[in-house]
Amino acid sequence: MECISVFDMLKIGVGPSSSHTLGPWRAAERWIKELKTANKFDKVEAISVDLYGSLSLTGKGHATDFAIMLGLSGADPETIPTEHINSTIAAIKNTKTIRFNNEKTLAFNPETDIVFNKKFLPFHANAMIFTALINGRKSKSTFYSIGGGFVVKEERTNHKRNFEIKCTFPYPIEKGTELLQFCKNLNLPISQVVLENEKSIREEEKIDSELKRIWDTMLECMYIGCHTEGHLPGGLNVRRRAYDMHQNLKSGKPYTTPVEWIYSIRDTEVKFRQIIKWVSCFALAVNEVNASLGRVVTAPTNGSAGVIPAVLMYYLVIENHDGDFEDIKRFLLVAGEIGSIFKKGATISAAMGGCQAEIGVSSAMAAGALTELLGGTPEQVLVAAEIAMEHHLGLTCDPIGGLVQIPCIERNAMGAIKAINAAELALDTDPNNVKVPLDKVVNTMWETAKDMNTKYKETSEGGLAVGVHLTDC
Repeated sequence: MECISVFDMLKIGVGPSSSHTLGPWRAAERWIKELKTANKFDKVEAISVDLYGSLSLTGKGHATDFAIMLGLSGADPETIPTEHINSTIAAIKNTKTIRFNNEKTLAFNPETDIVFNKKFLPFHANAMIFTALINGRKSKSTFYSIGGGFVVKEERTNHKRNFEIKCTFPYPIEKGTELLQFCKNLNLPISQVVLENEKSIREEEKIDSELKRIWDTMLECMYIGCHTEGHLPGGLNVRRRAYDMHQNLKSGKPYTTPVEWIYSIRDTEVKFRQIIKWVSCFALAVNEVNASLGRVVTAPTNGSAGVIPAVLMYYLVIENHDGDFEDIKRFLLVAGEIGSIFKKGATISAAMGGCQAEIGVSSAMAAGALTELLGGTPEQVLVAAEIAMEHHLGLTCDPIGGLVQIPCIERNAMGAIKAINAAELALDTDPNNVKVPLDKVVNTMWETAKDMNTKYKETSEGGLAVGVHLTDC
């Protein structure tokens, strides 16, 4: 059984897309590692990259070419100062050279050495082929970015069974029914079952430190988004809305850090309209940072990165003013497990399943996690996840101009609100009366994905992407 950790579902990276930015970046890193393992790296004379399918059709808008260049340069998406990205890219373009893995200088012209091919390769919609010239002969390696920053090679006939992580959990879970059975047998909530699995591959102290790093990144991302004014790059001239919303919502209590900011928000008015606005503001903030090549947490993708932090922040500033790291830990563990069930049984790639695979999954993850924190049973947690996904089924991916901006940013706000609503519905639901279990909606989502027309799967060839043009903006 595929072994997916919470840290595979929640990754720190750079926007705007996990499948089109983080994935290709990681693929470049893996290719370099391949070359080094085969003792070929030092012999490389020239390099080039071919992009296929969705990576080609929306690659420019998703900064796929930037990600490729940064990965080939040896930069790490988790640690690179995001303010250095544009200068690094400009240096490559201006000099027409690249510091391959920051070790050797090669001639490299992005205009000719990164080729956008509209053709789709059969294995997956997001394909890329890296080519190295060694002793006058071409050496090629093909990778596929399958969503959420996961990168695989065509080693099996079923992309969902291409294992990235080799480990064995004591409580292997592929379906919701299996998760509930473990909860029943062990008399534990979902978060504790997931924690036991995580402890089989790393120390709990390490788990805590990594989860804290993930939350700190989410919080900082919301903070930056709420305090940055202006317009987003890319040509659509989209004005950042989180800043304006935050200005209207915030209290007069002073703060200087993201943590102090949390306490200041707790002092604001919490009527129904304000709650909706705060949740939307948090979600918009994250995805505006994402759209501007900022650092975000893939949850489970970059395009849907705002839902989980917005719902968790809602819990901390609205529902429970005494909320602490233990609550954050439980939330992220549950969210990660629900996301892994969707990845194993369906897809988290918009290029394969439309936006139901991104916003739908993130909403389900957040709904289930919030339900546990609000006192829900394991059964109610899965009911919440099912409700959230059920009402995202069929959602298309049709970004205008291939940019992760319209309708992507707003969809995070909608997904967050739906997650909260789903949690509340689940808490008032007797699971014995539920007609649609989580596993059925996962399977239905995958069948819907397979039936969906390709033009609605992150190709910018249908929907809003053709109904609204850059010139209209």
